Amino acid sequence: MSGLDKNRFRNQTICFRASYEERRAIEERIKVSGIPKGRFYLESALHSQIIITVGKFESDKLSLEIRRLWQAIEGAETDDNELYAALVDCRAICYQMIQVMERNYDDPSHRVRDEPEEK
Repeated sequence: MSGLDKNRFRNQTICFRASYEERRAIEERIKVSGIPKGRFYLESALHSQIIITVGKFESDKLSLEIRRLWQAIEGAETDDNELYAALVDCRAICYQMIQVMERNYDDPSHRVRDEPEEK
């Protein structure tokens, strides 16, 4: 059956596990949306907002580590096709994480406060 996918634009398959209840809920959302399943999954995965909330120390440390990794990957070069593909994927992931962190940093509602708010 893999031979049937040779000329498809979207020739990659993505799978994930869900509980019976989660699957039912997802399928109900798909029905209500009125769009095809594949498009629903793509739209949900590519265009949903993900918020990572941790303490200030953890956020700063994570940010520094991701930037360090980004710089290391950006400067890496190889002739090995498999390794090159992995590097391209890593670059894309780092870029997405940096964008998410910068958006969350700019939005005060996503920040973790060190001191309790006064009421």
